[in-house]
Amino acid sequence: MMEKAVYLHTAKRHTLSVNILILINLNIMTLDQQQQVIRLKDALATPGRIVITNHQGPDGDAMGALTALYQFLRKKGYEVAMITPNDYPEFLHWLPCTDETINFMRQKELATATIEKADYIFHLDYSQIKRSADMIRLLSESKAVRILIDHHPEPSLSADYLFSDTNASSTCELLFDMLKIWDAALIDRDIASCLYTGIMTDTGCFSFRSATSYTFTTVSELLAYGIDRDAIYDQVYDNFSAQRMRLMGYCLNNKMEVFPEYHTAIISLNLEEQRRYDFVTGDSEGFVNLPLSVNGVRFTAFFLEKEDKIKISFRSKGSFSVNNFARKHFKGGGHLNASGGEIRISLDETVKKFRELLPLYKNELHAP
Repeated sequence: MMEKAVYLHTAKRHTLSVNILILINLNIMTLDQQQQVIRLKDALATPGRIVITNHQGPDGDAMGALTALYQFLRKKGYEVAMITPNDYPEFLHWLPCTDETINFMRQKELATATIEKADYIFHLDYSQIKRSADMIRLLSESKAVRILIDHHPEPSLSADYLFSDTNASSTCELLFDMLKIWDAALIDRDIASCLYTGIMTDTGCFSFRSATSYTFTTVSELLAYGIDRDAIYDQVYDNFSAQRMRLMGYCLNNKMEVFPEYHTAIISLNLEEQRRYDFVTGDSEGFVNLPLSVNGVRFTAFFLEKEDKIKISFRSKGSFSVNNFARKHFKGGGHLNASGGEIRISLDETVKKFRELLPLYKNELHAP
């Protein structure tokens, strides 16, 4: 029988002494957490088929963790498969082993058969089963041993092993700690490059408040593997089409709305506008952050029309919780300053609803 789920949440994660840091080789997971990783390692000593999943619309952290763990487990000799719920951005296709990823949306039969045969399932970078999109039923009904590794608050996904640390800058940062305990000798340049990509993208190139002193310690360790951080940055941030750049200009010039009285700005993009600029998955990555450069803006939202819903990204500065805002009004969630949501009404109705909500948060949006 599997042991009771292990919830690793550490409020004191970044307060260990220098002596302890040296003792545990720059891994600031607690000794209890390290023991739990070893228990997982022992559980996986039993041969079985492993499936690694991440959330719908996988970003750099989700894909970095997916490919890093895949390579690590392959080197351990396991039978492993990677499954994403849908497409991921073109600028992440350079990551090692992405050509071995199964896309559930495009390879449903293969993905279904793979999940049904799984003995172990890893859930990376998502803490709610709904983030797995069309894989929800299969994952929920699976009898496989579940392992969740994530850094988002309030995990609700049922798992046999639940590694959750909201103090981690990213799932990749948490995963690196775990892999060092599991078998540090197997971490190589490719695995380190994947982990670095996840940390870099989820911290906004280390500009978000989620990037802590330990994040930079982690990065220094990853650099020691000989990764090319300049090449990684180039692949992720300087690898867009000319149409995508024109789309960005269009959004800033024609679609950005600023509400000075609420320190808020929004951008919306409908389906016709997406077709006009040959939109592909990932083209709008980072657009939600652009209005934060406007003087006085502390809260931004980006609305992207899909065939069956409106996908929304939220960002904020300071104390305003976009996590709470998304959870309360748009069936979403995330972090204090970065979250997302969705709604199944028209784009115009969605933007109208958002505007009508702003007066309710006027006092919070004026707070520093």
